Amino acid sequence: MTTASSSPQLVGDAAGNADLSPRLQALVAGTCELLDRAVREYKDVVYSNSLGAEAMVLTDLIATHVPEIEIFTLDTGRLHEETLALLDRIERRYQRRIPVFSPDSAQIEQYVRENGINGFYLGLDERQSCCHIRKIEPFKRAIAGRKAWVTGVRREQSPERASNDSIAWDDRYDLWKVSPMLDWKEEDVWAYIKARNLPYNPLHDKGFPSIGCAPCTRAVEPGTDARSGRWWWESPESRECGLQPRRRVIPIKVESRRAAAQ
Repeated sequence: MTTASSSPQLVGDAAGNADLSPRLQALVAGTCELLDRAVREYKDVVYSNSLGAEAMVLTDLIATHVPEIEIFTLDTGRLHEETLALLDRIERRYQRRIPVFSPDSAQIEQYVRENGINGFYLGLDERQSCCHIRKIEPFKRAIAGRKAWVTGVRREQSPERASNDSIAWDDRYDLWKVSPMLDWKEEDVWAYIKARNLPYNPLHDKGFPSIGCAPCTRAVEPGTDARSGRWWWESPESRECGLQPRRRVIPIKVESRRAAAQ
């Protein structure tokens, strides 16, 4: 598996202006075609920018080829400082303000009172409840009234994501879900970042293939499954925040363990 740690100094590399390989040209053409189709068919399309490596590719393609698609991101309140700095770099590069949606402070305060500041380590319910407050609710506000949303999921990331269709009705959010990068491999993502000299999160060079909230993300050994650094204390089948399909439904509210024990 190719990761940023095995391709150091991608930004600023002398090969940054190199032509894309035939495979990358085909992937880019297919991705842009699907994005164009989404705009033609659904008009009001938004991209939920995760600020990961795939997001750098999609941000570049959208800003360059399909600027009609609005880009937004989520600030959970627990992101790495490197992630927030990357957002600033993206806005400066593309001269485009990216709306940021944050969790409701009252819900965060209640969660912390019931579970503690790092209550997500207590169990699966507590972790998924935290993700629901910090990611799902802000995401729902961001897509409210929209016709379609774009995601950067790829088939090789997990069995659940491997079964995705490029355009499918998302009955969880009542709009169309567009997944234009399903057939991209990890090496394709980094080859594009290198060829276009794109900014990216420096944590990728420190062994973080997948980056989320700071307490829930850690570096992994080269060759390890990319998702293994997310919620590593859980079983692999539960390692989703809820934005993407998962095997277990996130509860809207759970009783804290402390309250249950009293």
